[in-house]
Amino acid sequence: MGFLNLIADPQYLQSQGAEQIFPLKRGPLETNCKNVVYIVTPDIKYMHIITDQVKQHAMDGLKKEYSLVFVPRGTILCSRVLEEEGVLGNFTIHEFPLDIVPFDEDVLSLELGNSYKEYLLDGDRTSLFYVAKSLMKFQAMFGTIPVVKGKGQCSRLVMDMITRMRKEMGEEFTVPPEIDSLILIDRDIDTVTPMCTQLTYEGLIDEIYSIKNNAIFLDETIVNPSQQQQQQAQSTGKAIPPSGKKVPFPLHSNDKVYSEIRDTNFSILCGLLNKKAKDIDEYYKKFKSTQSITAIRDHMKKLASYQMEHNSLRIHTCITEEILDITKSSSFMKGIEAEQNLLAGVNLEAVERYLEESINKKDSIYKVIRLLILYNSTNNGIKPKYLEFIKREIIQTYGTEQILTFYNLEKLGLIRKSDPKPTFNVIRKELNLIIEDLNESNPSDIAYTYSGYAPLSVRLIQHAIRPSGWRSIEEVMRLLPGPTFEEIQPLPQGATTNVKSDRKPITLVYFIGGVTFSEISALRFLSRQDQANRDFIILTTKLINGNQMIDNFIEKLTPDN
Repeated sequence: MGFLNLIADPQYLQSQGAEQIFPLKRGPLETNCKNVVYIVTPDIKYMHIITDQVKQHAMDGLKKEYSLVFVPRGTILCSRVLEEEGVLGNFTIHEFPLDIVPFDEDVLSLELGNSYKEYLLDGDRTSLFYVAKSLMKFQAMFGTIPVVKGKGQCSRLVMDMITRMRKEMGEEFTVPPEIDSLILIDRDIDTVTPMCTQLTYEGLIDEIYSIKNNAIFLDETIVNPSQQQQQQAQSTGKAIPPSGKKVPFPLHSNDKVYSEIRDTNFSILCGLLNKKAKDIDEYYKKFKSTQSITAIRDHMKKLASYQMEHNSLRIHTCITEEILDITKSSSFMKGIEAEQNLLAGVNLEAVERYLEESINKKDSIYKVIRLLILYNSTNNGIKPKYLEFIKREIIQTYGTEQILTFYNLEKLGLIRKSDPKPTFNVIRKELNLIIEDLNESNPSDIAYTYSGYAPLSVRLIQHAIRPSGWRSIEEVMRLLPGPTFEEIQPLPQGATTNVKSDRKPITLVYFIGGVTFSEISALRFLSRQDQANRDFIILTTKLINGNQMIDNFIEKLTPDN
């Protein structure tokens, strides 16, 4: 069901009359239901899967009525594929304009996975139109946003679209404004941060398990162990053997334990989990020693909540143990060391040796390309001789299809021949991106999210919300790609604010091209600081990590299923 599951889970669909629910995948669709409803994003591969299933039903002599619901909207290309396959007439076609999807209290996404590639590689502005439409919808609900700041070519185009849409609409938003400012940020202005390994708990979960629609898949014995398995584990002191069956485990702020630890640096997580375990254990001890009826009633009210926390703590402890097995490995630590060296601009020869070793060992192509992009972004390109050597090594090791990968990366500027101008060195120094002697237990800077590196994108936002704004870092802004702008959107008559003056200002931050979980953690940290004195709402085209960002550019011989 994908991200639709966030707003309409299987239980809800069943309550509305759905008898059977299947994930869409290749192969025959075996069902006795007469009415079949497909709910899909407008992707060509889905059209072929659906076509095969409809044709198979016809061959089997099954008469069914088909509905096709496109989320958020259909495309001419999808209709053409169905028409060419001769099945378009079988469908009643609908559109479900689901654009802004809430992932958490402060995080929303359009889930446009190809937006970065579509504009920068293909020159397709469709996703930017969706971004502009989503902002118009946001302003219709929460009022005109008076102050808009932006950096990057995509941000400029989106702002131009919004201005044009407001003129064409004629009617203005009369809702009192609840959001004080909007910051538009192109992913293109910070390609360094997504290439780094995220080091918050939530970020590492995404790096290792890949969070999809607020959930990861874990072994069933971790999520739903039987009572017998739990008793056996307690008596023997050994972990429950894995079953091999994977089940989803949700990750969101309703989980109190997860909400408290998600944004912390992973290095301090074990201590936090131990403290939480002691707190819960202390509660159970008090409950057992309670004598008075009043105290028992009070404890009973809290019991269900503590039991849920206890179960959540058990699961997150299991996840932490699995992550620790990876983070303690020499391979992981060498990778982090290489990243830290690149970010600090030191020991480049050691990084090159590590990169070459990774290629020779045929490590994941994603790991290699991420490190190469980070090398490129932090060194203002790659020396021509070394670039040709690395390209040759990667193509020989991973296949000739990587010639196309390099074509894509070079077209985007993610890989390029070196530029003598020390761009990143200036940016690193002027924005104080490297923080030494950082206290990760009690951090004072957003750099804790990457153990010493402050994400460039969030540092820019940090400057944007200051009284002087980006004027204080004009040299840095000129070095980054794309235009810089600040505009005032006049409030319509009758839309004067009636918001209480004692509330914290709210800034909507829109990442065009994707945002990582660690960047979100950095913004949450920033909102808790006295000097920020504001709340952030994060809106993005896609929640990403480095692998997902470059997946569109890495050529594969076999198509995705």
